[in-house]
Amino acid sequence: MAQQHTEQQLDFVDDVTDAEAREAAHRERGTARPITVVGNPVLHRECKDVTAFDDSLVALVDDMFASQRAAEGVGLAANQIGVDLKVFVYDCADDDDVRHVGALCNPVPVELPADRRRLDDSNEGCLSVPGAYMELARPDYAIVRGQDLQGNPIVVQGTGYFARCLQHETDHLYGRLYIDRLSKRDRKDVLRQMAEATPKFETVPND
Repeated sequence: MAQQHTEQQLDFVDDVTDAEAREAAHRERGTARPITVVGNPVLHRECKDVTAFDDSLVALVDDMFASQRAAEGVGLAANQIGVDLKVFVYDCADDDDVRHVGALCNPVPVELPADRRRLDDSNEGCLSVPGAYMELARPDYAIVRGQDLQGNPIVVQGTGYFARCLQHETDHLYGRLYIDRLSKRDRKDVLRQMAEATPKFETVPND
């Protein structure tokens, strides 16, 4: 169940300042890993909560940033590199071309009032469904609560394309891919696109 709060109650994290330097520091410490694709069981179940906010979590996030850059993505959930934990990273611009960089553990979407739920039906893609895109209606504003790498509570907000990213990555950690929100016809089309495409990055073959 999503949590509902007024925006006045929320203290949004600053994920804009020094975005380039922060992303580079994580990426340079990390090692790129291959991307899991649709059909891999880890993508189709809810991930475990992050409970240990330690050096191993930081190392995982470093690898996630490296993997995200290698695959030319704007967001990456831990299960997309085969790790069963509720954490995602992002390096994504909003519709005003402002770059947002961060990591969020144990994300929970905040339920928005009806007047903030304007739908945007832009194309959506996914590193775990490589080479495929399809229109999908999502709210063009999103708020997600969670924890930072030290376990402190944080709240992230996004508009436009960045809002789509936040919703997409949160979905991943609850075992849902964007194609699960499509009609049967559109899902079949996406899987056809994927079958006909050649990934531009290393993937984990499904058994």
